[in-house]
Amino acid sequence: MTIAPVKPQRESPMLFEALTWREFKVVEQLLDRPGYRLSFLDGLLEIQKIPSENHETVKKRIAGLLELYFLMLGLDFTPTGSMTLESESGLVKREADESYRLTEGRKRPDLAIEIVISSGGINKLEAYKRLKISEVWFWEDGLLEIHHLRGEGDPAHYEKIAESEAVPGIDLKLLRRCIVMVNHLEAIRTFQNGINLQYKS
Repeated sequence: MTIAPVKPQRESPMLFEALTWREFKVVEQLLDRPGYRLSFLDGLLEIQKIPSENHETVKKRIAGLLELYFLMLGLDFTPTGSMTLESESGLVKREADESYRLTEGRKRPDLAIEIVISSGGINKLEAYKRLKISEVWFWEDGLLEIHHLRGEGDPAHYEKIAESEAVPGIDLKLLRRCIVMVNHLEAIRTFQNGINLQYKS
């Protein structure tokens, strides 16, 4: 087994303050081209260049492992990728790196996954709170943090938790180990074997 922590190169986003929602939508149309990702929260516009190869590799690795888990356990899921999530009333727009709908009939994802490659920018948890995303996973510098939404309305807040509630039973220690493996096939096989052992015992 070969393990090498994947650390995407950090790059600060471009930030523009005090924009109205209407101004943001105009800028969004002007920058509607490959190479940029826009986020918005309370008048703050964040423009991030499309992530590096390392970022995409980690993103797809997590997605591959997670979807294998869903399939092996027969759990219903809908991959929603980096779909645009926005609310004019909440003054927010965000695109996750990966996302999943895990509840039948729900319009927005239950789970959002972020591969953190930049410092600064909008408050991502505040953005997801306004979008009512139940659980958010952050992968940063080889560590996986999970935040689950508690309460409703203004008292709602994210709580950092040790085990996923959106994906119950998943072995996060095994998942982390497989994410940082160099070889993708080896990572998938290791994770698959781990799931088989977990649910046979």
